[in-house]
Amino acid sequence: MDKLVYLAAQAAKGTMARQENIANNLANVNTPGFRQQLMAFQSAPVVGEGSGTRSFAVETSIGFDTTPGQIQSTGRDMDVAVQGQGWFAVTGADGNEAYTRNGSFQVDGQGNLVTQEGYPVLGDGGPINVPPDHRLSFEVDGTVSAIPLSGDRNVVQLGKLKLVNMEEGQIVRGDDGLFRTKNGDPADANPEVKIAGGFIESSNVNAVDMMVQMITAARQYETQMKMISSAKENGQAANSLLGLN
Repeated sequence: MDKLVYLAAQAAKGTMARQENIANNLANVNTPGFRQQLMAFQSAPVVGEGSGTRSFAVETSIGFDTTPGQIQSTGRDMDVAVQGQGWFAVTGADGNEAYTRNGSFQVDGQGNLVTQEGYPVLGDGGPINVPPDHRLSFEVDGTVSAIPLSGDRNVVQLGKLKLVNMEEGQIVRGDDGLFRTKNGDPADANPEVKIAGGFIESSNVNAVDMMVQMITAARQYETQMKMISSAKENGQAANSLLGLN
């Protein structure tokens, strides 16, 4: 009975982790550039004397879905989407370089181009500062220009966005939602990455698929709880039989 309870409890714990992952994906179904996090059962060895040949199944993250989201027109000057593979470079809260697909930018109180979360967007010469009373224009190669709102034709080039592209296995997701290289070193700018101004990339989360997975996980959890209850009832019945003897 103890084995049944332990195995069912381990499975229920993994199912709870899967539910948390599904809930996080659903919560970001409308987050621009969001990448769906993937989960799977993997074997974990049992540590201890005489347990070298044993292993447990645990629910762990195996990465993220690299499928690009849909490119949608917004008409907003500071919305930018990466066409195909590639990433925008930003400065994370820890001061190190990180990457995102969310190109919904804005200008902070100091005139710096930042993400919606406030992370500075990096250009080829560092952060990009936008002069007041100007609107932005983004070229396909990442060049950023400031156009005066007064109608003056004196366009100011502010630099070029740092656009990078790494192999799938060389980038990992952080707890802050940003991505970084596995070794922590900044990636080199890639001139082959192209962008589209006035567009935004949607999340690649399929809401219907996530809802189906959530229902499936809920039923699995219910079954595992019933197994624990059955083990408890069987144990009580066995104790009653032993008491009669």
